[in-house]
Amino acid sequence: MAPTDAPDADRRQSVARNPKATHDYHVLDTWEAGIVLTGTEVKSLRNGKASIKEAWARLSRGELFLEGMNITPYEQGNRWNHPPVRSRKLLLHRKELERLVGAVEQQGLSLVPLELYFRNGRAKVVIALARGKKQHDKREDLKRRIAERETARAVRSRGRES
Repeated sequence: MAPTDAPDADRRQSVARNPKATHDYHVLDTWEAGIVLTGTEVKSLRNGKASIKEAWARLSRGELFLEGMNITPYEQGNRWNHPPVRSRKLLLHRKELERLVGAVEQQGLSLVPLELYFRNGRAKVVIALARGKKQHDKREDLKRRIAERETARAVRSRGRES
């Protein structure tokens, strides 16, 4: 049996991504954190109704919270619906939290969510420890990506000619 056919293989269903994070920040390290949600939030996430583009993470009294994430209220949720934008607790091991506290407070780094997904039925979010980019860094990255795209395009078109 192939490893992908195994019943215990990690099945990952992406819900939301934050592509602007890699544009605005140098990603130094990443962690996968669990997220505390209510029932209607989970149902809404399974429908793909979430946005993490304006979200950020903050440390408060030794705990990590995700702020600014928008989960659209569940259509059939009526009075049990949740507020769309609220503070949501993230679940990490104590040692990981201590490392984050040291890095954020001492070095002035930011915590930015990169992706929200389900893994084996549980909602997870990838949190990145990141340093903000300057304007010239963003321009250099854009130039580098354009050059890579043009070379790939030239290689593809050259393969078609022969």
